[in-house]
Parts: sequence; C-alpha cells; structure tokens
Amino acid sequence: MSEQATASILELAAITKTYQVKQGMFAAAKPLHALGGVSLRINRKDVVGLVGESGCGKSTLAKILLGLEAPTTGKVLVDGAEIGPRERRLLARRIQPIFQDPYSSLNPRKSIEDIIALPLVVHNVGDHASRMQAVTKMLDLVGLPARVRRGYPSQLSGGQRQRVAIARALIMKPEIVICDEPTSALDVSVQSQILNLLGDLRQELGLTYLFISHNLAVVEHLATRVAVMYLGQIVEEAPAAELFAGPRHPYTQALLDSVLTPDPALSVPDTHLGAAYPNPISPPSGCRFHPRCAQARAACKTTPPPHVVGAGGHVDCHLYGAATN
Repeated sequence: MSEQATASILELAAITKTYQVKQGMFAAAKPLHALGGVSLRINRKDVVGLVGESGCGKSTLAKILLGLEAPTTGKVLVDGAEIGPRERRLLARRIQPIFQDPYSSLNPRKSIEDIIALPLVVHNVGDHASRMQAVTKMLDLVGLPARVRRGYPSQLSGGQRQRVAIARALIMKPEIVICDEPTSALDVSVQSQILNLLGDLRQELGLTYLFISHNLAVVEHLATRVAVMYLGQIVEEAPAAELFAGPRHPYTQALLDSVLTPDPALSVPDTHLGAAYPNPISPPSGCRFHPRCAQARAACKTTPPPHVVGAGGHVDCHLYGAATN
C-alpha cells in the first residue's frame, strides 16, 4: 500500500470538552468534563472503532468532529490542517455522519429523493437534474430500488431507512464517515446486512470510518483499529486483531468479558464493574477507572496512569509502566 493511502487523514490533538451543569434551581453550575484530553490519529481507509459504555463521551466526540460543537481546548486536524469554526462548511464536505436511529434522523415530511439530495442543495452543488442523477446512482449503490425515491420514510423498513441515511451521507463524496451506532436501532437480522454494506462501500469508495459503538462484536467485524474510551479518555488503542486477542487495560478486559457467547452452558457474564458509573462532574483522582478496577494499586488512586506506547498502539495503565515501553 502506498504512503499516501496510509497517511493520517484525521487527527484529534488533546481534545477537551467541558459543560457547565446545574444540579438544582439555586445551585451554582459545576463543570462536567465530557472529554478529558482525547488524542487519536486515523489513517486513510482505516476503520477505527471507538468503544465504551454509554456516557463515556463517544457521541460528544462525534459532534465535535462534525462541527456541531466546538472543543473547549485542543485541535481537530484534517490532512494536517487545523479545522476551525470558519471551515465548518468545508469540513461538512469531507466528513459526513450516519446516525444511530433512522426513524428520527430522516425528515418524515420529505420524500426519499429530497432527503438524499439535501446535502447537495445545502452546498449548492449542481442543478436539479444533476442532483436527481446523483440520487439515482446513490440508490443503486446502497441497494435500494428506484421506485422508493418518491416515497416517504414511513413507507420503508428500518433497514431501508438506514440505507437512505447512508446514501444521504455519501452523496457529497466525503472522505470520512462518522458512524454513530449505525446498527443499534435495527433488528439483528438487518444489522449484518448494513454492516456488510458499509464494508463494501468502504472498499469501493476508499472511505475512512470512525465507527462508534458499544457493541464489541460489531466492532470486531468491521474495525481495523480500536480505541477504548472511559470517562472521557482513551485508555487503550491498538490494531483490532491485537486488541481482541490480548487486551491490556483492565477496562478493555472487562468489556470483552461482558460479551455474551452462544454456548448455552455458560451463564450471563459478570464484568465485576458494578452498576454505578462514575460522575463526570466529580471524576475520581488518579486513574479514573481505579474505583471499579480489581487490579488497582495504591498509585492508581492518586497518580494519573502513564501513557505506555507499544509497537501497535498504547495503553494508559499503572500495570505496565515505563519498563514496558
């Protein structure tokens, strides 16, 4: 593969996001730290799976990448160039989203062809005839018959609606697609069809995906690299095959242990993490995972973990330390 094909296309540099949240009518606002210094590099044509429990900051990160929100601090770079508020329209041409729920992400009052063509209208690309030609090509590309174009979302199944959402995302010919839980609202029987379609489109169009999910089985099926997020921080990142074969961070190990297996002799797995998730308004000192970690040491409670870089990725954990660099 050429150097250009493997070069970094998207980079997050120490991204933080803090909201001011009130917990009562008369209480003073307190900072909620949704993202705490996230750095991530995504190479061209990669599929980076971003995994973690609900509330860990995955969707906040997606909103920042799409220009829907600005980071409190840090930078977003595309092809090495920083993307600021003024470049939002340019960013939208290069990065497009596929959202979680096709039932709510499509306007029920617009026809399918109008929904798919909307990005071209917003960016003033082409005339009506050329836009309709582009819609025809996209319908064929995502496996939808031409007859649905004048129908409405309510007339389609969940899988068909998500294909419409995919067509709308791709009609601007973006380089990067942010997939935010794109199959979680679909029936299991339909999920594999959408995942296979995304995989085929990536190969055919040379796309780069950031695939956000809490479903590790889905991520293992599609991702080339995996980043594990906990309480607003990436605690481990590695090639997908390496991470699933030998997870290093205790949180990653717990996530993998929680995956159900088809063996009826095995009971529902216990992650030993407990039901309570830490409060992002008052995150734990030291390593943020230490209150739920069975392997926590004294240093974990007071000192942030070291950033230990290996051959294929990194892990932020006191269990490894400088000796494993």
